[in-house]
Amino acid sequence: MSRQAYRQKAEARIETQQAKLKEARAKAKGAAADVRLEAEKQIAALEKKIDAAKKMLSGVGDAAGDAWKDAAKALDDTWDDISGGIKKLFSRFA
Repeated sequence: MSRQAYRQKAEARIETQQAKLKEARAKAKGAAADVRLEAEKQIAALEKKIDAAKKMLSGVGDAAGDAWKDAAKALDDTWDDISGGIKKLFSRFA
């Protein structure tokens, strides 16, 4: 995959994960107080991770030569962590 294709895929992931957090925030509003408070903490932590991923994405663009592939691998690992956190978050509402 080219660097540009990877960037586009990563940008789409960011948009998708942000939409999921928006959905989770809406669900949290209707949840019991204890669930809502814990969900809001998780959402805030996930938002920080997404912000970090955005910064990592710029590193993918700035990396010289094939070094961008190492930066992309680190970003992929971060996405796995974020995806797992979002799944865990949504399990609170089930």
